[in-house]
Amino acid sequence: MNLKSIFANWKRNIVILVDVACIIFTFYLAFYLRFMDEASLFLKHLPLFYQGLPIVTISYIVSFFFFGLYRGLYRYTSVNDLLRLFKAVIGGVFLSITGIIFVFDLRGFPRSIFILHPLLLFVFAGAIRLSIRIFSEGLPIRDSIKSEGFKRVLLVGAGDTGEIILREIKRHPKNGYRVVGFVDDNLNKIGRYIHGVKVLGSIDEIPQIAKEKSIDEIIIAVPSATRGQMRRIIQMCSKTHLLSRTTPSLSDIIDGQISFNQIRNVEVKDLLSREVVKLDLSRISNYISGKRVLITGAGGSIGSEICRQLTRFNPDLLIFLARGEFSLYKIIQEFREKYPLIKIDPVVANIRDRERVRAVLNKYKPQVIFHTAAHKYVPLMETNPCEAIKNNVTGTRIVMEAAKEFGVEHFVLISTDKAVNPTSFMGASKRISELLLQAIAKKSKFTKFSAVRFGNVLESRGSVIPLFKEQIKKGGPITVTHPEITRYFMTLSEAAQLVIQAGAIGKGGEILVLDMGEQVKIIDLARDLIKLSGFKPDVDIKIKIIGLRPGEKLHEELVGKNEEVQLTSYEKIMSIKSNEVNVEELSKRIKELEELAASEDVEGVRKKIKEIVPEFQNGLISSVRIS
Repeated sequence: MNLKSIFANWKRNIVILVDVACIIFTFYLAFYLRFMDEASLFLKHLPLFYQGLPIVTISYIVSFFFFGLYRGLYRYTSVNDLLRLFKAVIGGVFLSITGIIFVFDLRGFPRSIFILHPLLLFVFAGAIRLSIRIFSEGLPIRDSIKSEGFKRVLLVGAGDTGEIILREIKRHPKNGYRVVGFVDDNLNKIGRYIHGVKVLGSIDEIPQIAKEKSIDEIIIAVPSATRGQMRRIIQMCSKTHLLSRTTPSLSDIIDGQISFNQIRNVEVKDLLSREVVKLDLSRISNYISGKRVLITGAGGSIGSEICRQLTRFNPDLLIFLARGEFSLYKIIQEFREKYPLIKIDPVVANIRDRERVRAVLNKYKPQVIFHTAAHKYVPLMETNPCEAIKNNVTGTRIVMEAAKEFGVEHFVLISTDKAVNPTSFMGASKRISELLLQAIAKKSKFTKFSAVRFGNVLESRGSVIPLFKEQIKKGGPITVTHPEITRYFMTLSEAAQLVIQAGAIGKGGEILVLDMGEQVKIIDLARDLIKLSGFKPDVDIKIKIIGLRPGEKLHEELVGKNEEVQLTSYEKIMSIKSNEVNVEELSKRIKELEELAASEDVEGVRKKIKEIVPEFQNGLISSVRIS
């Protein structure tokens, strides 16, 4: 045994020595208190004290080890630790009684010591542990003395999450933060203290409190807040012109835990005035757990988020299929770092390559497929309509036919609100892929094919938010196509969860849509983002109206004129029932469409799309502004 191994656990050894000293002291104190009025009796029983001391000390230390008192740290002592201490003391009492009376038969040992000693030991040992925690976290007086150079923080939300964030900040003073106070709308909490920090007032008082207390930063610790509540909180915080940060929402927390490291800047997604969809975890687990799952477009925004969300359901294997090697490399590296226990296999493949797709499915035999690979940028597809067909129609058909051939259990297609009464080639290509799915679903006896249709995803590549952020960085202006243009919006995690949920709902041929509430004005979104960036709209950052781009709608739709909405057993998720599909006629026209796209006949593609999707409204585009 070398010196390193001897001193490896020196901190724990010190803790044990402190407990031994505490046991000896309280044991002596118990004898002293028992006979304090009769000195002669105290001296008479002193030999019994010395005889019982080693038995009592060993008994309690054994019990302390058994109940795990030395697995934690004094500075993190909690109510659970005190409960564990109480159990250990009770265990020590029984061991002491057994040793003193039944093993060593110490006759005349005062029985009252077996009551008095454990009470004293629990009080003293508990006080030592709590004192160390209080000292390590910092008393209010000590905080005030050493507050120079610290960022003064106001915490919004005096609940469990606020308490966690406060403890994290106190434990890590090197981060340079000091919590000055809380605000909370629960009137019963106002004026009370949490770990020595006062609840100063309500949320409506944030601007006033921030000014009076010289606050430097605001942290919103209310992950369960509704979007309406969150908007109100952010509006109050914005009046202070201070940096505001927030914990993730409950829908964004994959592992169920919240920590200080997850705190992020307030973003536009926090202002959406619609509640998130709640997953039915039990039913999802049934079709994901222990299964081989393939995700096409795994390197994309939605594809990669689906991969992340799937980790909670313990799949047997995740197969990441993507055409771009760099995006695939990034998601692989992320999984190796964050989810090392999840088994993954990366596949570089183009969904247009029929033999390659068949080879992949034949090798892995996936039981579930999430098909997210697609061209989605409307202006770009307006100048490349044949590519929209090749990827979004031909590629989708190849993957669906392979899924049917190799016995995939669930197939989920990602669609878009732009597929409803399409005015763009991208929207039309996605509508055709929906029709194609319904046609294949009719012929499939085993594979359950479903499509999910939703609006814009805030954090996805090509969405307006990254563009607006870049424009703000450059000092503006922010470009908006039309002052009245609106869009449905959802967060990336919400989109991924809806797609995963669809696999549990789907029975075959459904198009599922999310009740996304009211559409959001893009110009309002731009103003919110300017405010969150610390600027004033139309003062610091200008907003410039540039006109609608070709293929772009003023307002999007989730349900077509000839489609019927049906409720499902899931809150806010609806099923779309559309006209019956003539499978033979559709197959013939899609084959002709693919041939026209392969020959780069743009005009022919436009006319054939019109035959397949009569509601398609689009002229031949010769030149288009992309930005």
